[in-house]
Amino acid sequence: MLSCYACQNEEAIRFQKEEKDPFRTDFFRDIDRIIYSLSYTRYADKTQVFSFNEDDHITKRMIHVQLVSKIARTIGRNLQLNEDLIEAASLGHDLGHVPFGHVGESILNEISLENDEGYFNHNIESVRILMNLEQMGKGRNITLQVLDAIMCHNGELPLNKYAPVKKTKEDFLKEYYASYTDKESLKKLRPMTLEGCVVRVSDIIAYIGKDIEDAIRLGLIKKEELPKNVTKLLGEDNKNIVNTFVTDIIKNSKGKPYIKMSKPIYKALLDLKEFNTEHIYKKANTKEDIKRYETMFRTLFLKYKTDIMTNNKKSEIYSKFLKDMSEDYNKTTTANRKVIDFIAGMTDAYMKKCYQNICK
Repeated sequence: MLSCYACQNEEAIRFQKEEKDPFRTDFFRDIDRIIYSLSYTRYADKTQVFSFNEDDHITKRMIHVQLVSKIARTIGRNLQLNEDLIEAASLGHDLGHVPFGHVGESILNEISLENDEGYFNHNIESVRILMNLEQMGKGRNITLQVLDAIMCHNGELPLNKYAPVKKTKEDFLKEYYASYTDKESLKKLRPMTLEGCVVRVSDIIAYIGKDIEDAIRLGLIKKEELPKNVTKLLGEDNKNIVNTFVTDIIKNSKGKPYIKMSKPIYKALLDLKEFNTEHIYKKANTKEDIKRYETMFRTLFLKYKTDIMTNNKKSEIYSKFLKDMSEDYNKTTTANRKVIDFIAGMTDAYMKKCYQNICK
């Protein structure tokens, strides 16, 4: 029943061989492995855009990944693509997001570079979590196609047309490792499957209208301020924005080996993204907020690195992280990288708690 352009279940590739499941396809098993992971559980208390607000209806990272999954599966079903692959990649794509969203990611990237650990990017950390950190440092043996879709999901880099690029395991690993040393490598990443292309475009569809709704709820913007040239094409609320994008993509991609938007809708997407950047993302955190987050990140990094160097077994990084990790992870991973992995995996509230404990 799948399209000739879909990734077939029998094409699934794992890095470690294992017995086939009699009831579940490889991609379906990946869904289970991701949703039962510890890192998936932590989505519930990680920032999407707005941190530490008192409105319980503001989107958290957990809701975002579910919206990506639903939107991507809607597109995938209508294009007869592999929905299990789509769902697994959608649910796992943001596992590597750090506390306080993209602001926190930017701060951790600076710390990583200063300590010779290369560039830090949440999509790469998502892959690292599934390959090297979950299950006490053993990883979860997720399929190549799902890992690749996660690595290439970056919704902050929209394209009018997404076409898959064939890859081997070696190609994937080359791109993965290059991301730590080549700043431009992320801009070049393209998924190896059409399903990965769907996840990538669905990421931006899932957040661009929902972020507007959240900003309106918090009083940051008013609906009347939305650019009229955009609302005329897309609609004025998240429901219509999502529906317009999804409908347009299905119409322009049906029976094609690529995912594409019409030119007017793609132009509206770029205009709306520019509006969000100027009126929402740049205003979501004050300079004082960002300075406070940076102080928290740097204080925790220095504290935990010192604890590792002095073998302070009473430290939080030992009791909550390193004591459960495999001997191989503890022996082969640098102190800097251990601290980065630990901090990156924190929820907003847990980071705040750790910082307060240190400052007592």
